[in-house]
Amino acid sequence: MQLYRTFLNQLIRNYVIGSLIAVLVLGGVLLITTFEISYIEGLRLLGIMGVSFLIMIAIEIYVFMRELRLIRNTLLDPNPDLQSLEKAYLHAHRIPRRAVYRIYGPHLFGLSVPAILMTIWMLNRGLLSMPFYYIWLASLGAVLIASCHAMIEFFLTVAAIRPVVKELRRQALMRYGVDFSLEGHVFTAIRTKFLLSTMLIGTFPLFLFSLAAQIRLKEFDEIISQEYWGWAGVILLIGVAFAYIGALLLTQDVHRPIRQLYRAMNEVKEGNLIQTSNLYSDEFSTLVAGFNMMVRGLQVREERNRKLLDSYFAALAAALDARDPYTAGHSLRVAEYSVVLGRLAGLNEDEIDLLHKTALLHDIGKIGVRDNILLKEGRLTEEEFSQVKSHPEQGENILRQIEPADAMAPYLEGVRSHHERYDGRGYPDGLKGSEIPLYGRIIAVADAYDAMTSDRPYRNGMRSTEALDILEEGRGTQWDPEFAAIFVKYMRSDKETA
Repeated sequence: MQLYRTFLNQLIRNYVIGSLIAVLVLGGVLLITTFEISYIEGLRLLGIMGVSFLIMIAIEIYVFMRELRLIRNTLLDPNPDLQSLEKAYLHAHRIPRRAVYRIYGPHLFGLSVPAILMTIWMLNRGLLSMPFYYIWLASLGAVLIASCHAMIEFFLTVAAIRPVVKELRRQALMRYGVDFSLEGHVFTAIRTKFLLSTMLIGTFPLFLFSLAAQIRLKEFDEIISQEYWGWAGVILLIGVAFAYIGALLLTQDVHRPIRQLYRAMNEVKEGNLIQTSNLYSDEFSTLVAGFNMMVRGLQVREERNRKLLDSYFAALAAALDARDPYTAGHSLRVAEYSVVLGRLAGLNEDEIDLLHKTALLHDIGKIGVRDNILLKEGRLTEEEFSQVKSHPEQGENILRQIEPADAMAPYLEGVRSHHERYDGRGYPDGLKGSEIPLYGRIIAVADAYDAMTSDRPYRNGMRSTEALDILEEGRGTQWDPEFAAIFVKYMRSDKETA
């Protein structure tokens, strides 16, 4: 596949760039400009580096191809399974970190071990005339150079894996309908990246200069060389401390807005559409402003959806009440009474909203009751009354057909249970006391009051005082004693005030 070839070429190109900068340029320049050696010894040192470089390349090619095997097999497979795609997706995200391990592992040791052994052999044979301790200085230099290479390789590899990650996600979505996501999993923390990178950038020149200066001073003046590490150590300590403090401050400055946005996104994920404060004067200010703009858009959409949903519930209730001119407005009035009772009972606003919508739909099951029964002016037969008594169950079944199912789930219990009695003689389930869902107990009081005070073809509606007396008498038998008492007390005080 063309993508894999492009990816492979990019990784090889990145490796060559890093190697040329770190090993050949920095290492070669350091050797040539630091040591006072003859032309022939310079060639021998370059020969040592060349042979060591070939050994290092051979080892790294083996490790490199092993690391890419999973991605290669997956991308070249004409019909990869979901598990292979997911493994390759996760492995691709690990490649930048593995590149760092590879630089500090086979790269560093594959280069330095052969170079040290060949240098020792040449020193013993008299082919080189440098002091033995230069080998240990060179080893420290190799670690510094490997660190530089690892940093370059890491960031170049991060950019190289993006097309591969995108392709693996695309295949998983196209073939299996699954969209891969790390779900907040962090393979390399941005705090770690910034701290280590800035520390390396700040201290690398200091250590490199210190090593080179030690070698030059040793050749010029033995006394100066001996005193060198006294003051050089102080300079290095100050430089490292300054680099660490600078790296820490820079890391915190970058990490702070990221952490703030992450917390705000978690709030949005939980349904809390909150904006976050914009305290920044750099590009993060634009990012926070964009986030807040997105949240404002979601808030507008949420409000619009809420109004549409409220209108939808009200329209369903009005359509039901329109079947019978004598019950017109019944569902709206029951919803109003239920909201009043819910607030008096201490429900929060979210619970009040659910109660209001449930009350609007409490009689939706009557859509399934035939007109000749629902609109009958005389007394219902037992069979006809049985048909009417089925409306709570039918209402629940109707709401279960509405998608998404989880959005309608909070309303089902109240719709089904609004004709249960506190003493257990109600329908459809014969629930008793606190077994009856909360909304069902509240709506039962509001429904009964409106039914008693509304006109019917076969009777006039009761006066409010009579209906309230009946509610009070039925406390603990037909209705929840607490909710009936609260409603009666409120309605009587309201009437007295009026």
